[in-house]
Amino acid sequence: MAEHDSRFEVAFGMASDVGHVRAHNEDNAYASPPVFLVADGMGGHARGDVAAAQIVEEFRASNSAQWFDSPSLHQVVERAAHQVAALQDGSAAPGSTLTGLGMTLVDGSPYCLVFNIGDSRTYLFEEDELEQLTVDHSRVQELVSAGQLTVEQARRHPQRNVITRALGAGMPDVPEVDQWLVPASSGQRFLCCSDGLHGEVEDAEIARVLRGAADPQSAAQRLVDSALEAGGRDNVTVIVVDVVSAAGAIGDEYTDADADAQTLPNAVLEAGS
Repeated sequence: MAEHDSRFEVAFGMASDVGHVRAHNEDNAYASPPVFLVADGMGGHARGDVAAAQIVEEFRASNSAQWFDSPSLHQVVERAAHQVAALQDGSAAPGSTLTGLGMTLVDGSPYCLVFNIGDSRTYLFEEDELEQLTVDHSRVQELVSAGQLTVEQARRHPQRNVITRALGAGMPDVPEVDQWLVPASSGQRFLCCSDGLHGEVEDAEIARVLRGAADPQSAAQRLVDSALEAGGRDNVTVIVVDVVSAAGAIGDEYTDADADAQTLPNAVLEAGS
């Protein structure tokens, strides 16, 4: 249990495993209210693990405020992107994906600011339904969005691991980070994960585990176990965050909601609207 604010309270759990194939774990993660994130390093011998660790360190060093809003996200992503770009050595270009959520306020009410770069994902399990909140930045997602592939075909496509947006990996120094504002309410269960989970485990099984686990740590570990049982061909990292309580209005600490909202991309989805 982590009581970040008595009126916006969460509990969380985290688990990770190298899997059955990879020599070492390039994933990294950070879970400390008000910020939760998973970084999936890419590059193997190009030090993807170092890139993911650098991103986590930037978030950790920046995690000093009570809430985590969009300007804070942009600032830390910019710093992390420059740090990862500096790791490039000749043709070796380490990189990492990123997904997570921050606890924030909008007009005094609690929200979760969900974000992603790449194909690591954040889901919401609420009222017995699993919803993928983030949209992958990948070649197969582009084909799915264009109607050229089904979701099931995308899971088996030879280009399923081709990422179109990342921090580092030879891509633009500061990638755009997609964001979604989700009104927080008691009973929500959020899942942040690397593709080592969703690449191995079907959504129906993810939902079954989230439904049956009594607490977020058990849920996180069971999801990692499911990925290993399904093959464990990649590193797998999972964070599960439960909203224990979320008051309808939490004072007036959030004093510049309009300015903050303007920093969000046009494609922002406010869940529940």
